[in-house]
Amino acid sequence: MNEQKGPEKPVLTRRLDRFFLEMYAVSAFVGRIFKEAFLPPYEFREIVKQCFEVGYKSLPLISLTGFITGIVFTNQSRPSLSEFGATSWLPALIAIAIVRALAPLVTALIAAGKVGSNIGAELGSMKVTEQIDAMEVSATNPFKFLVVSRVFATTFMIPILMIYTVAVALMGAYINVHQNEATSFQTYITQVFNAITFLDVFSSVIKSFVFGFTIGAVGCYKGYHSSKGTEGVGKAANTAVVTSMFLIFIEELIALQIVSALRPS
Repeated sequence: MNEQKGPEKPVLTRRLDRFFLEMYAVSAFVGRIFKEAFLPPYEFREIVKQCFEVGYKSLPLISLTGFITGIVFTNQSRPSLSEFGATSWLPALIAIAIVRALAPLVTALIAAGKVGSNIGAELGSMKVTEQIDAMEVSATNPFKFLVVSRVFATTFMIPILMIYTVAVALMGAYINVHQNEATSFQTYITQVFNAITFLDVFSSVIKSFVFGFTIGAVGCYKGYHSSKGTEGVGKAANTAVVTSMFLIFIEELIALQIVSALRPS
């Protein structure tokens, strides 16, 4: 006797179902990160190793990108200020732009491309080759060892890299300003620090913590749930980068609204 199937769900309904199921899985994954982070045993050695991978190995790319960002932004801003005879404001403008927006965004986007893809590909390859299952059999908590350590590393290293990017970008901008306006280093630094406020620095550091957590959590989630062999590994690395960058821009928009509301008029 043939079973009668019910009417097939519309495409929109199926997509909504998949979306909410994915949101539930993501929420459960993030909740487990916070839960495992505060339960012993603590994988300090693995966290230090991942901090080295995220921080030290990203320095060459971050240095080059930050230095070029400072020079390019200075060159692009000079003509506009020259029209009003306000090139003396250039150090202040550079400081505000770099500290408030450019340094956190540039650092996070570079890390999303380099670190996020590495995490997604590494965990994805371990998933499809069943190394994660082998860790569970050997009485090791793979989630704490693989996921929590990487999320900790990205969360704490991205703010440090952001501060380093600020220093490198300001140095690149100073070289350009000194070459064109013959501004002394002491005058340049004085104008830079007079332009930025505690709220600027604090908000950028907090944003970097959020960006770092996003990069680590997304990369780990995509890699930890990858499938379909080598194709799944490539897809995990690609989606980790794209999703991280998208979320970073959303978080930057939200942070901008909050900081603007807190900033005295």
